[in-house]
Amino acid sequence: MNDISNPKNLTPLAIETPCWNLEVTDDDVRAVSKGDLAVMLEQLFTIRRFEERLLELSREGLLHGPAHASIGQEGAAVGIMSALTSQDKINGTHRMHHQFLAKTLNHATVEGYDPLAQEPSQTWQEVMFRTYSEILGLKTGYCGGRGGSMHLRMPEAGVLGSNAIVGGNIPHAVGYALADRMQGVNAVSLAFFGDGAMQMGTAYEAMNLAALYKLPTVFVVENNLYAVSTHVSEQTAETRLAARGLGLGVPSISFDGMDVIAARRAMEIARDLMEKTPGPVLLEARTYRHMHQSGPLPGSAFGYRDKDEEQGWMDRDPVRCFPEQLERLGLLSTEEITRLEERASKGIDDVLARLIEGEGDARHLMPSLWPDPETVEYGIRGDLSELANLRTLEESDLTESNSKQAKFADVISQVMLRNMEQFETLFILGEDVHRLRGGTAGATKGIGEKFPDRLLGTPICENGFTGLALGAALNGARPVVEIMYPDFALVAADQLFNQIAKVRHMFGGDFAVPVVVRSRVTQGTGYGSQHSMDAAGLFTLYPGWRVVAASTPHDYIGLLNAAVACDDPVLVLEYNQLFQNKGPVSTEDWDYIVPFGKARIAREGAKATILTYGPMVDVCCTVADDHGLDAEVIDLRTLDPLGLDWDTIRASLSKTNALMMVEQTTRGTSIGSRIISDAQNRLFDLLDHEIVHVTGTESSAVVSKVLEEAAFARAHHVEAALRKLIETRNLDRLEAAQ
Repeated sequence: MNDISNPKNLTPLAIETPCWNLEVTDDDVRAVSKGDLAVMLEQLFTIRRFEERLLELSREGLLHGPAHASIGQEGAAVGIMSALTSQDKINGTHRMHHQFLAKTLNHATVEGYDPLAQEPSQTWQEVMFRTYSEILGLKTGYCGGRGGSMHLRMPEAGVLGSNAIVGGNIPHAVGYALADRMQGVNAVSLAFFGDGAMQMGTAYEAMNLAALYKLPTVFVVENNLYAVSTHVSEQTAETRLAARGLGLGVPSISFDGMDVIAARRAMEIARDLMEKTPGPVLLEARTYRHMHQSGPLPGSAFGYRDKDEEQGWMDRDPVRCFPEQLERLGLLSTEEITRLEERASKGIDDVLARLIEGEGDARHLMPSLWPDPETVEYGIRGDLSELANLRTLEESDLTESNSKQAKFADVISQVMLRNMEQFETLFILGEDVHRLRGGTAGATKGIGEKFPDRLLGTPICENGFTGLALGAALNGARPVVEIMYPDFALVAADQLFNQIAKVRHMFGGDFAVPVVVRSRVTQGTGYGSQHSMDAAGLFTLYPGWRVVAASTPHDYIGLLNAAVACDDPVLVLEYNQLFQNKGPVSTEDWDYIVPFGKARIAREGAKATILTYGPMVDVCCTVADDHGLDAEVIDLRTLDPLGLDWDTIRASLSKTNALMMVEQTTRGTSIGSRIISDAQNRLFDLLDHEIVHVTGTESSAVVSKVLEEAAFARAHHVEAALRKLIETRNLDRLEAAQ
């Protein structure tokens, strides 16, 4: 037996991925032009004064919500941003004032600007004014005051959004980089996050995807030692966070994050690395936040660190050390430094004078700057104007001469291929989509042969690749995410619901989020509780999502076309139960849409109205036909509550005065209860009977065939409920007539 404790039996693995520690000297400082040094120093003073005044506003009660100050961490932000262009993209976390201001100020700075010889421009003032406005919740902010301190966005400057969910922003930067590559844009993308986020799976997934696809993404971890109050040594056994890159093939650089020039050099080196060898770089900025997680008090006030530790880091404060270094090296004089500091302070005060009126305890934000409460729902979703000029076509418009029979499963891949041909930035990603002759369900058949670079088979990392999709969508691409089973949406819940569903509204609403999620519902196939969910009810909890379900091949073509062209997120449900069904499709025209919010009368009737979708459309029609029950069956097609076709429902109910909601899925994740509640509020005067709800049981499906069948609603449930509804309705009418 080998003695595994004997190191002679062990040989070290050779790891070629570099992991460096960067040190800079005075020569690195001297290598930067005096003008650039002055710009960086001006930004350092500006950001510090900006946040000091912000904390004062918080103490006065003028700031609604938290103030996550970056005081102490400005050096890394200023240094890194100085090595970027406006075309380079960044995102960040709830603590992003320093990065946002440095990036937007650089964007606002005209080429050749010398702060020692010129006054800041009016654009400088506007950056300060709009940033304060946003943080204070005013309509003059970049997002109309909706984002506040934690959600800052200025896409023209390359800031595509900061994020209040720890780690939520990281995969978005990978998506920015992918979209840039698809569009031929030569730029880099950066994700800023903290030591706490580094411990999350999202960080690992994002770095792995960037390395796998060789995307120019820089992951900047600001290791300020504390995730709120938890020290980094309590978070991980390996506190040298730059080492995380070794296992993923990601080169990494650790540097003094309190040193402006070290940060600038780290970014310059990272850029050079990515130009020579495509792929990501990890930067670890060793830094410190002087304040607590939020608010104006130091961490020592809460007992998780002591004053001696804080003083040791305060002695390295970049706002103190950088100007002292420049003066010591004779690069800037005391008078020049003082002038920059005083001018930054006065500029901040001048901006605040445009936002605040009154004196002393009577100070308040100017009432004219508050957003109109009537706009509270603006931007949850778009107005669909992007679909206004697209042709519509209903199955009833087809004739024998211009149609053919097609299998549902076949049209899924065929119509997606047509969309790939029409939209150059459309790409598909998901697990196994590039293998198995069209993925696990055949939905990408033929696409890999024609568009291999736009069909991305991903690792098993739903949260990571869904976040990548959102980032790509925010940067001009149109991703289609295949989630293999709807249950797996819960693995990607943060990106689907905290991010994709909310991002448009919370950032002001005036931009597109064209993400399509396709998911196959496999109820009845014996896959058990964790593979048999119908996700319609889950997605419809979040009004940013549009949700569609086709019951015929023709409708699938039109709904998918609409989903891909839509600027809102859309969930496209695909029911495995329908895949072998055939139906008429056009032989000439597959470029039409089925409009969102337009239901279809699948069967006409006069005694009861049935609302249903997916496989239950045919079930309800068959039940009514086979049992001679006079019911009108409405195929909803659009399922989200804000997109229901109430006009068609009202018209039907005006005839029948009886309403029934039919779903196959289990009750807990169904959408029927919401639809019934809305129908009760909207259509009460037309109802002669309580609304009947047919759905599955409370149990999730299990593998046993008989128990799985028992979990879902079936034809005999529909027949019994419909018969009772019609009989009771007729009896009630007879009694009323007597």
